[in-house]
Amino acid sequence: MIIALFAMALFLAFSNGANDNFKGFATSWGSATLSYRAALVLCTLATGAGGLASLYLADGLLVQFSGRGLVPDELAGSARFGLAVATGAGATVMLATRLGFPISTTHALVGALAGTGLASGSPVSWNALGGGFMLPLLVSPLLAAMAGLILFAIANRAARAKPRAVLAGTGSDIELPQGSQAFRDGFHILTGVAICFARAVNDTPKLAALTLGAGVVSVSGSILATTLTMVAGGWLLSRRVAETMSLKISEIAPAQGIAANLVTATLVLFASKAGLPVSTTHVSVGSIIGTGAAAGRLDLSTVSSVLMSWLLTLPCAALLAG
Repeated sequence: MIIALFAMALFLAFSNGANDNFKGFATSWGSATLSYRAALVLCTLATGAGGLASLYLADGLLVQFSGRGLVPDELAGSARFGLAVATGAGATVMLATRLGFPISTTHALVGALAGTGLASGSPVSWNALGGGFMLPLLVSPLLAAMAGLILFAIANRAARAKPRAVLAGTGSDIELPQGSQAFRDGFHILTGVAICFARAVNDTPKLAALTLGAGVVSVSGSILATTLTMVAGGWLLSRRVAETMSLKISEIAPAQGIAANLVTATLVLFASKAGLPVSTTHVSVGSIIGTGAAAGRLDLSTVSSVLMSWLLTLPCAALLAG
């Protein structure tokens, strides 16, 4: 049972890497700032660095995603509980990854925790589930979409006043001077690195909490194993989700991508430090939707499909884990 728990916890980390790895660089590839291969290398390196840094920056999430406080401690500490949670969440995330849907591993974990608790017949703390888990998950994409829309609208207004400095790359015919374009592209890439780093800081402790339940590794060993497995998943299976986020949700211009990335990195880093389990997926997709709406470039059919996958994530993970 312990071996199975450790293996399935790493499978969940692998699935998370595959689904989440590219999210910081979706706008860089979508706007042709970077090639897919270059973006993949950078996001994978940033994910690895963020995963290792989570040991110092997000230790509160280790406790929260062990299940303690949501279900009785005796159940949360059992190998069978952890095995069910890891299997249900991991299968849900991998299915979505193979279908090309950018879903939330956090959402899948919450569903799996609740579904396992209900199936065990143990009392589930609905107050903890609502306030500690669901509220941040529901509010964060709305905040990201609003912030992305507002930030890009402000940038557009500034662009009308100073067209040569801002408009290039946002759908106009005006070109930036070479030095300014290089600065813009460099800043765009930097924001992508920040998102991947922040995403790994926020996600790694949630996944490591399950490997800790196996009782075979220390906290630092759990973080290391989770990080390496997450990096492997991201390197090998990022492409389908990357295509959805980079090419299908919205046409992405560099200025739009920078605005979306700034919103995502800021919200995810703040949430990690505050111990709030937000979804980097929901935040990054929300910011792309917000900036895409401001630019008038959204593909509504893709957006509706992605939103439907979000609605199905929690009950699917809860059912499988239960």
